[in-house]
Amino acid sequence: MKVLVTRPMTDRATQAIRAACDATFRDNTPLTEAEAAQAMRDHDAIIPTLGDAFTAAAFQGDPRCRLLANFGAGYNHIDIAAAQAAGVTVTNTPDVVTDATADISVTLMLMVLRRASEGERILRAGDWTGWNPTQLLGHEMSGRTLGIIGMGRIGKAIARRCHHGFGMEVVFFNRSRVSDPGVPARQIDDLRDLLAACDVAVIAVPGGAGTRGLIGAEELRALGPQGCLVNIARGDVVDEDALIAALTDGTIAGAGLDVYAREPLVPAALIAAPNATLLPHLGTATDDTRTRMGLRALANLQAFAEGAPPPDLVS
Repeated sequence: MKVLVTRPMTDRATQAIRAACDATFRDNTPLTEAEAAQAMRDHDAIIPTLGDAFTAAAFQGDPRCRLLANFGAGYNHIDIAAAQAAGVTVTNTPDVVTDATADISVTLMLMVLRRASEGERILRAGDWTGWNPTQLLGHEMSGRTLGIIGMGRIGKAIARRCHHGFGMEVVFFNRSRVSDPGVPARQIDDLRDLLAACDVAVIAVPGGAGTRGLIGAEELRALGPQGCLVNIARGDVVDEDALIAALTDGTIAGAGLDVYAREPLVPAALIAAPNATLLPHLGTATDDTRTRMGLRALANLQAFAEGAPPPDLVS
């Protein structure tokens, strides 16, 4: 198969993909809509990822490509309805991203609660004058209440880390009933009630139209002036303007973000907010996880080529 891989991969994943098919690897520039459309005409299969513009227009005509083996669990950069209408199969890589993404959520929680990024800014700027008893007083993570928004694989992995590792009480919001959250946890059916009940809220929902703008000004008010928000899902799940206002006026205590509404654009006001901890989308950024993602995308591609059902079928 003639395959386009839209970004560079780890060495191990690259070697495996090259050995299995006629693969072309692009640089780290996301595909524009026009480039995605051309790629659909030129290749049998594509391994795309976040930022590649597989909009409805990219599927127009009679594309040669029959498979988008997405590199990543999230696929809101692909118009699934348009893919289905064009007869293009879409897969993703769900299971292999769970642990790394859960780990980065804990990193952000600790950084926000202990005001670690504020402290680092002061030190790097040369403004640290030495230890004192009331400097940058934050909050302990142990024993606090964690609210998880989206109790899927990643939400459950976060719950395990926080309950068993930090003794946190876990409450969660999920649109469907969750019979086994994996740890002692209480499901709260109203999102604002969930936010009011927790000290730190972590967003772990899928991206897409159904969750866009899920957290707005009213939800941030429900979280309250002692509450912290962590987002490791998709940036547009949060109303970014409302979040900036909430951080600036003290509506919430702080936020830890790994994702942004218009990546890689991060608003200057968000960068300037001292109570915001900002990471450059590091959720799955370990060599092992990114290798497993590449190999999982390849496994979906190989199954499709052999006429077997791909293991991670989206549509």
